[in-house]
Amino acid sequence: MREKIGFISLGCPKNQVDSEHMLAKLSAAGFEIIDTPLGADLVIINTCGFIEEAKKEAIENILEMAQYKEDGEVGKILVIGCMAERYRDEILRELPEADAVAGLGANGDIVGLAERVLRGEPAEAFPDKTLLPLEGERLLTTPEHWAYLKISDGCSNCCAYCAIPLIRGPFRSRRMEDIVTEARQLVSSGVKELILIAQDTTRYGLDNYGELMLPALLRELDGIEGLRWIRLLYCYPDRLTDELLETIRDSKKVLHYIDLPLQHADGEILRAMHRTGDRKSLTALIKKVRSYLPDCVLRTTFITGFPGESEKAFETLCEFVQDVGFDRLGCFAYSPEEGTPAASFPDQIDPEVAKHRGEVLMEQQYDVFTKKQAALIGQTLACVVEDYDAYNDVYTGRTWRDAPEIDAGVCILSDKPLEPGDFTEVLIRDFSEYDLIGDAQ
Repeated sequence: MREKIGFISLGCPKNQVDSEHMLAKLSAAGFEIIDTPLGADLVIINTCGFIEEAKKEAIENILEMAQYKEDGEVGKILVIGCMAERYRDEILRELPEADAVAGLGANGDIVGLAERVLRGEPAEAFPDKTLLPLEGERLLTTPEHWAYLKISDGCSNCCAYCAIPLIRGPFRSRRMEDIVTEARQLVSSGVKELILIAQDTTRYGLDNYGELMLPALLRELDGIEGLRWIRLLYCYPDRLTDELLETIRDSKKVLHYIDLPLQHADGEILRAMHRTGDRKSLTALIKKVRSYLPDCVLRTTFITGFPGESEKAFETLCEFVQDVGFDRLGCFAYSPEEGTPAASFPDQIDPEVAKHRGEVLMEQQYDVFTKKQAALIGQTLACVVEDYDAYNDVYTGRTWRDAPEIDAGVCILSDKPLEPGDFTEVLIRDFSEYDLIGDAQ
């Protein structure tokens, strides 16, 4: 067995899939992957650089590993990923504790990078970011019964607040046959739920096929034997077409769960964000979704405190959220990101005001959420078991209405033994704050 490697993966599911590709390469090369960085000859930190909080988290992890290194608990430190891609010079200059820094395009050569770092050789590498591998083996870091399936990378939407196009480059779709092959391999290894991810899943295929191909991809995935659930994240409102909604409606395995990050509802703010729509058009879109999928779970995210957001614009957002009644909602206070158009916009909002508005919106949403949870009492919902809580003698899991690592869960009482990955019907009889409580049937 070769040297021990500890791996820290930060940020979004897309970054997590990148980590799984690198872990598979390192493992195949004979390195020993350990669960904790302590005792590692090399710690690799796959960073996120999307927003200010993500950058702070990455820096904290680097400094924590640096302290372990000083104490003799870890050997070398390699920083890679989005923050490394975006702030290469700053990391090299201000974080000398890192032994090497590499960009996204270097992921494919992670074995060579690791070997050079361990030998004490210079290992900075910043090839073209579009060389980031989208294919290959993965060492899953999710539970055995579910996995993320990345269908594209990069983004070409160029929203005014977002640094993703700067960091990860333009939108690039994978070939459909490669995605389906990977999906079959995942299912054959025990995966029962596939969660489709991209910076914009609904744009899939427009670059390499010349048309929106997500409906066709879903129809292919729907035919995979042994697969139970297909879940969609990161859908863009402009491309939520009738064909896509019809495909979801007619599918046996695609869940009636749509993650639709809208970011705002005020027309002027949306235009400033370089997005389309307004309260009226977005309300019509939600109505259309529910006409196709009456039981659809709608998840969204919003940004409060975007430059120029007046009290009236914020009120428009609050009224929209109240009227629509989203099933799941997240909120971010705007943070100006270097290199994005919005960072230089006039009328920047005080960060404390942006934060407070986010808190107000989430308090409002909690009232909506609790009413929706109460309405589920007495219903029987399809659930997947995640774990067993021995202290409380209950199983924990998720309904089909909940995405892992994002949404709430369900406490399942059962007279029969259950295992992680088991699917069972659960009669909902109560809820506690965010989690449902029910009896396995």
